[in-house]
Amino acid sequence: DGMTLRSSILFSLTIAAAMAAVPGFAHDDKAGGEMKITPKFLTDLADLPGRESMMLTVEFPPGYVSDPHRHDAHTFVYVLEGTVDMQVAGGELKRLKAGEVFYETPTDIHTVATNPSKTAPAKILVLLVKSKGVPPVLPVQRK
Repeated sequence: DGMTLRSSILFSLTIAAAMAAVPGFAHDDKAGGEMKITPKFLTDLADLPGRESMMLTVEFPPGYVSDPHRHDAHTFVYVLEGTVDMQVAGGELKRLKAGEVFYETPTDIHTVATNPSKTAPAKILVLLVKSKGVPPVLPVQRK
């Protein structure tokens, strides 16, 4: 039946802190604006001990370019509006339109997450299946 107000606030703060800690998820002047992250749902997965699912929407302003990052999660992306370019290290660059999907494994490095349009925003729905307590976005370890 959804989240309580307290867990909703904690969820929102966790998302905001995690995104701000990763370069490319804070304000990005070169891209012309900030992306907007809206938490939608968080729940424990009863038949997968120690795992939880998290759902959120992400809105990319026109021209937004994310820095490389990773999700220690099975990550399912569904494009709601606009067009996005997505790529993981070693994978093929994919240009996705509304209604198309993208998947990342827990070990993938997400090298490209951009809105190629200079005029139209893009919006995606993201479902993460991850370990409890692990931030949804992690910085890429520089070698």
